[in-house]
Amino acid sequence: MISVLLTDDHMLVRSGIRRLLEDSQQVKIVGEADCGEDSVQLAQELEPNVILMDVNMPGIGGVEACRRILQRNPQQKIIVLTIHNEQTFPKRMLEIGAKGYLTKDCEVEEMLNAIRQVYNGGAYIAPSIAQQLALSLLPGNEHNPIDRLSRREFQVMLMISHGLTNAEISEKLCLSPKTISTYRLRLLEKLGAQNEVDLIKIAVEQGIVEFANSD
Repeated sequence: MISVLLTDDHMLVRSGIRRLLEDSQQVKIVGEADCGEDSVQLAQELEPNVILMDVNMPGIGGVEACRRILQRNPQQKIIVLTIHNEQTFPKRMLEIGAKGYLTKDCEVEEMLNAIRQVYNGGAYIAPSIAQQLALSLLPGNEHNPIDRLSRREFQVMLMISHGLTNAEISEKLCLSPKTISTYRLRLLEKLGAQNEVDLIKIAVEQGIVEFANSD
């Protein structure tokens, strides 16, 4: 039986995934988290075989949660499960160290297959995502402007896009407000944005955040 930590900020989503996975009798959900901080804490306490990680969650979010979990335990196996199918998120999460990437419209059998593969030491990327990543490497394809951002700049941009203030971002990332202000200036410069509204518009255009912030 594969032990799984399930993270998602929507209780109904977690309940549905739990029922589908546990009905298979191959997976046991050992814990649930609805924010990034709880994901990090439960990953350390429960030591699950696999973590199903949502991206858009309150607090530090799924990107930073994934980074912190793997920083503490590089052997932890994480599969991203999200609505985001644009190439930006898969590239970022795989660079951090996630072993799988699924979208929430996948079939339960695909989810189980991904969990089994990752649990057994492999990796799994949804075919549509893998195709996008492969096509992005072909000559002549335009590079996504978000790719120019560092890991921390990307994290700060996500938090800005979700309406967090400098003080809130500073607290969640354990960085000084002055450092966050510096990251904001870098974001404006790298993305050719004039202000925060422009940053959010770029985030929406690139598919890394939605106006409804639903995931």
